[in-house]
Amino acid sequence: MKKCTLIMALVAMLVVPEMQAVEFAYDAGAELVSAYIWRGQYNGGLSFQPDVEIGYDGDLTSLRFGVWGSVGASDWAFRKGLPKDDDYNPNTYFIPEMDLMLNFQVAGLMIGATHYYYFGGSPFFNWGKFDPEEGSKGTSQTEVTVGYDFRNKCELPLTITWNTMVAGDDLIEKEDGTYKRAFSTYIEAKYDQPLPMEMTLSLALGISPWASNVYNNEHFAVNNISAKLNKEWEFDACTLDLYVLGSINTHHLNKNNAYIAAAGDDKLYNQKLNGCIGLGVWF
Repeated sequence: MKKCTLIMALVAMLVVPEMQAVEFAYDAGAELVSAYIWRGQYNGGLSFQPDVEIGYDGDLTSLRFGVWGSVGASDWAFRKGLPKDDDYNPNTYFIPEMDLMLNFQVAGLMIGATHYYYFGGSPFFNWGKFDPEEGSKGTSQTEVTVGYDFRNKCELPLTITWNTMVAGDDLIEKEDGTYKRAFSTYIEAKYDQPLPMEMTLSLALGISPWASNVYNNEHFAVNNISAKLNKEWEFDACTLDLYVLGSINTHHLNKNNAYIAAAGDDKLYNQKLNGCIGLGVWF
């Protein structure tokens, strides 16, 4: 009991001063991107992606809740090629997405959760619901994230994050034909190098350490080697953000596969090299 009381007192000494310094904060804006690139994968073409976050920020701590979405030019065409009474279309376009995010940061340590939902008629939450014999029962996924921002201690512009799917549509087929949860994981190291003229060069390396249906690898794979050049213009009312992103998925370089089989031009979804241009406005 004494140990527990001592630990609680130490936590209070560290957290309470920061709680006294926190203030309400928010970010809101949207981006228009030439392609939806996510962790080295091509997830759609021309897309509009709004983002809203609210919460509290302190000198060393922050708590944010956010909603992010993506609607592409070809979204909602997910039944193309089959009669309307068919339950499943193996050749589907990508469909609109909405993510709910909750993130907490203290002294460089980041802990968060993201719920991904893809509009297709399934329940918004389908935590843990799947049939071992038939597989998935929905189109949503829930992910937890742990990371560390080294700028907090040594001013090194390096961030490392570990992201693991813990619920929803994240299954992998076993040798006997049944399914199990894959716990698909993506680990990324990102380095941000400030450049002249208010520009930033971000270099990222991302891996999937074991078999995953989300990242479509059967074993360890390097999913993302990317470079992003970003330029910002600050105005009184808003900030404009322009960037160019290039990405190599070495797993796709070794295996001719794709995240989702897509109707239309399949070459886009099997690309070994991916890139996009994005323009955003933030308030």
